[in-house]
Amino acid sequence: MENLLSWFPLDLALIAENFDRFLYGVGVTLGLTFLSLALGGAMAVPLAVVRASCHRVLNPVVWVYTYVFRGTPLLVQTYLLYYGAGQFEFVRNSWLWDPVLSQAWWCALIAFTLNTGAYTTELLRGAIADTPKGEVEAAIATGMSKRGRLSRIVLPSAFRRAIPAYSNEVIFMLHGSVVASTITLQDILGVGRWLNGRYYLAYEGLITAAVLYFIIVFAITRVFRWLERRYLRHLNRRREPIARNIAPPMGVK
Repeated sequence: MENLLSWFPLDLALIAENFDRFLYGVGVTLGLTFLSLALGGAMAVPLAVVRASCHRVLNPVVWVYTYVFRGTPLLVQTYLLYYGAGQFEFVRNSWLWDPVLSQAWWCALIAFTLNTGAYTTELLRGAIADTPKGEVEAAIATGMSKRGRLSRIVLPSAFRRAIPAYSNEVIFMLHGSVVASTITLQDILGVGRWLNGRYYLAYEGLITAAVLYFIIVFAITRVFRWLERRYLRHLNRRREPIARNIAPPMGVK
């Protein structure tokens, strides 16, 4: 066994010795990712309704927000918040500085939330706009109010149809969370970079981080595959039964 490990290109013993740090990094990564997704998703629902309703006053404001955060890199947004906010004296003197804006974790959470909120807003807006007209007309025929149609017909239908696209947003947000390692947070990639830097390694830390990301993404795809089977079953084409033992029409051999 020792001879086999000596030929292995990675120092597995060193990885196992520091694996508790990687588990800590997994906790930081998952915490930032899923908390920002939850906050961004909650924020995106009313914003998507505003975008889909084409409100004269609010719609341009929401459009500017989504355009800015989708048109600039997440790294730039995080840097501007973490390094740029402290350049203003009124920000440093505000009550938010010590508990929130001076902390790397909070800055990353705010930047991630605003970023995923912008993408989710446009994703839901498209799903709301593509709601089948027949469903809306049926709700109108039953006498539902506009608010009732929105809460009972339009939004549930949009949520179901947005599941496949939202799974990509979850994975992109997980991958984008590596930005946290650039502002001193020890996420998965941050721990990998720490391991390589401390022991002067080239591969061990980064490959371990890549494997952990792969496992997390695999779990996420399995969960969304189950959600698609459960909530989009009615959209799958039903296979028509093949008629058997039917005599051919006259004149056809």
